[in-house]
Amino acid sequence: MTNASHLNDSTIIGAEAAHFGKMAAEWWDPKGSSAMLHRLNPPRLRYIREQIDLHWDADGQGFTPLKGKRALDVGCGAGLLCEPLARLGAEVTGLDAAPENVAVAAAHAAQSGLEIHYRAGSVEGLAGETFDLVTSLEVIEHVADPARFVRGLADALAPGGLMILSTPNRTPLSRLALITLAEGTGTIPKGTHDWSKFLTPDELTGLLEEAGLTVRDVRGLSFSPTKGFMVGDSTALDYFVTATAA
Repeated sequence: MTNASHLNDSTIIGAEAAHFGKMAAEWWDPKGSSAMLHRLNPPRLRYIREQIDLHWDADGQGFTPLKGKRALDVGCGAGLLCEPLARLGAEVTGLDAAPENVAVAAAHAAQSGLEIHYRAGSVEGLAGETFDLVTSLEVIEHVADPARFVRGLADALAPGGLMILSTPNRTPLSRLALITLAEGTGTIPKGTHDWSKFLTPDELTGLLEEAGLTVRDVRGLSFSPTKGFMVGDSTALDYFVTATAA
């Protein structure tokens, strides 16, 4: 049962938190309800590493380009992104609306020998804490107020910091692929997405700019039956946006 106390005065939707909390036990199972996220992880990690190296002038060869930096992953689930960020050298905080996910994430990190700070709550509750890197992947389409959510992310970003978001685009392709096909066949649990809440790249970049950030890169995430998920130019299915703080 999801504790509702942290839902007050936040952009969290209780039903969304409960939906993802039910998947907590299977989050690390590559064949379970989060199988799609496991398939998404390699290309999105490559994109994130590329943006980290560009932003902090790293050579792309070192194992810990985030050493000495603080990272925040908002909507972290059970830690599929937090753990790689920790291995890249960051001091990582994972924030999720579902306490069930936070419990599984903390247990998995301990088993993996990683020190990651996990919390249940919303980005609006960070009370002035700032981070060098802020990520939130496949999350903004699940919040109550995207503009307020983006402002919360921006407030959590330190001066000179880097923010990376990803989300499905609101197109006929995303409706067909993610809802009609993926949810219709059970590849993604039914009820995971509301197509009307998807944001276009123009809408999301507008929200980031209104929050005082500079959008540096927009890149698509597409799917090929032969190659799987790939980062490229087409934003018709899903996309990344990278922004920076002055």
